[in-house]
Amino acid sequence: MPSSRPRSSSGSSALAYNSGLPSSTPFVSAIIAAGGRGTRMGGRVPKQLLAVDGRSPLERCVALFVSHPEVQELIVALPDEFVAQPPPYLTGTPKAVRVVAGGSRRQDSVANAFSAVSEAADVIVIHDAARPFASPRLVSRTIGAAMESGAAVAAMRASDTVKRSGPAAAGRGVVVVETIPRESIFLAQTPQAFKRAVLRDALALSEAGVDATDEASLAERAGHPVRLVDGESTNIKITTPADLPIADSIARGDAHAPRGTRTGTGYDLHRLVAGRPLILGGVTVPSEIGALGHSDADVVCHAITDAILGAAALGDIGRMFPDSDPAWKDASSIDLLRRAVAHVRAHGFDVVNVDATVILERPKIRDYVGAMRESVAAALGIEPTAVSVKGKTNEGVDAVGRGEAIAAHAAALIRATS
Repeated sequence: MPSSRPRSSSGSSALAYNSGLPSSTPFVSAIIAAGGRGTRMGGRVPKQLLAVDGRSPLERCVALFVSHPEVQELIVALPDEFVAQPPPYLTGTPKAVRVVAGGSRRQDSVANAFSAVSEAADVIVIHDAARPFASPRLVSRTIGAAMESGAAVAAMRASDTVKRSGPAAAGRGVVVVETIPRESIFLAQTPQAFKRAVLRDALALSEAGVDATDEASLAERAGHPVRLVDGESTNIKITTPADLPIADSIARGDAHAPRGTRTGTGYDLHRLVAGRPLILGGVTVPSEIGALGHSDADVVCHAITDAILGAAALGDIGRMFPDSDPAWKDASSIDLLRRAVAHVRAHGFDVVNVDATVILERPKIRDYVGAMRESVAAALGIEPTAVSVKGKTNEGVDAVGRGEAIAAHAAALIRATS
């Protein structure tokens, strides 16, 4: 169900976006803090706009949130001189994107962006533009933790022994004051996510003159517990020129931004019984018998779901929607397909086309193929011309041929979005 979206402000693009997720899903806004000058990088171009294997860190971050199915809108804080003419990847996006001017401090940039967040937002995710390699799964984990706890921050456990220092006698350098148990030390990253009221309290301290290096610190000082979420070793922050070769290396082998196209295949089979509806591709086909299964047993959607998940190497329908989970009892398979597509998109892929073959003795499905193509295409977010559904018989061979079962094969082509 489409959510209402705020209108675009000057210098920003805000196109209607339908996430394809259930209406109970929280409205999530993302803020990318990209207003800094990157003085430690030493060049004229801010670090968030430097090319890293052909794409700037900011562009990579924008692609992450624009394609993420749990994020409904994006606000980007840029240096003043880029607001009037933002980079082209910030315009014409399939999701609401706003551009605001950054401030002299990171927390000022975030405050400016927060003022442009939709009133409908339940959760706000904040991410540094200098961290271009966060994965969609890390974003999802952080959002989920914030929904449960109010605030969450991605962080890595310290792997080295941690020493606290102090001045040496007679001013001769520094010495170890104590060794801190590394089990209690975490190195903060972004994304960081907050329920709206928590972030409002945190930024109120900023407006009162409190300095902090991140919003999680402000939330702590405002009295809110901040939950730790396991970060990622590749989620580095580009700060100095020494970081660029490392970033280039990660970008060239980045598992979170796959390139090119992939193919996958899917197969499904169900027994046919009396008293069950026959649902194929989200369309109810008149029949005296229907497929028996935990969900609505739509073999077309099941086979296509497996093909798409398989192409992205993300498992299969049984792993994503196990029949041991009562939540999927009698579930609509067209809805499960829609959820699987959102999952694949979050991992950096769009569906290009699918081809499905239904193997069924009776009834004939020829008159319903057009409706199936339209239904499946809507779930996939592609045109019906990119969906093929065909009906075949099994010439009386085996259970399918005897009319005791129905089967479907599917092939899918997906394309990397980055």
